[in-house]
Amino acid sequence: MAFEPSAAVFDEIAPHPEGVDPADELIHERAYVVRAYRKGTSTLLLRGAVRDQKPPGLYVPTDPEPLTVHHMVVDMTIEVPSLEIVDARAVLETHPHAACPRIEDHYRHLIGLSIARGFTHKVRELFGGPRGCTHTTALLQAMAPVAIQSMWSFRVAQARESGQGSDAFANPEARQRALMMNMNTCHIWAEDGEQVRAVMNNEPMEIPVWIVNRFEKLGLDPASWRNSD
Repeated sequence: MAFEPSAAVFDEIAPHPEGVDPADELIHERAYVVRAYRKGTSTLLLRGAVRDQKPPGLYVPTDPEPLTVHHMVVDMTIEVPSLEIVDARAVLETHPHAACPRIEDHYRHLIGLSIARGFTHKVRELFGGPRGCTHTTALLQAMAPVAIQSMWSFRVAQARESGQGSDAFANPEARQRALMMNMNTCHIWAEDGEQVRAVMNNEPMEIPVWIVNRFEKLGLDPASWRNSD
């Protein structure tokens, strides 16, 4: 199970702080990658990976390559729209102790859980501390929000296939699902906030800022996004 992103990708996302010489100062790097795939009309596949690396020469002075000390991969198959996990598999690709992989099968207990609200608490209960692998459990907590975030894209793809354009929340039923999934997850979706009031009043949902910016860059009218195909 390859972990593909290069150092250049992470330098773009998280460049070194000003005044730091990475050749002298970098002593550890942790990277998470989570990918979501739509499989048909009712299945979401999540693949997550976490990798810890030491810079070249830190542990082995003559070694010119970064040294990977942890690399864990988790696959989860999730039903849509229930968000129930119907299959799960954890693999410890790189680990410090020979006995580390013994815990892999324990993560099958993810099956049957909902990856929506309450997931983080349940993960800590089942896999926290001596009940799991610290790094795999941390990866799970990074994966859950991706499942929620990918629901917008999941529904955009479905809307495109059915000829409804790009607005995945154009009808009242879809807006209600968005409301229930996002309520009180952040300050934008506070139950007494403007966004929730707009959804409850069946007002058109705000066009995402990143759509507005990209459409303007392409010389397109952002208002046309809702009906684009």
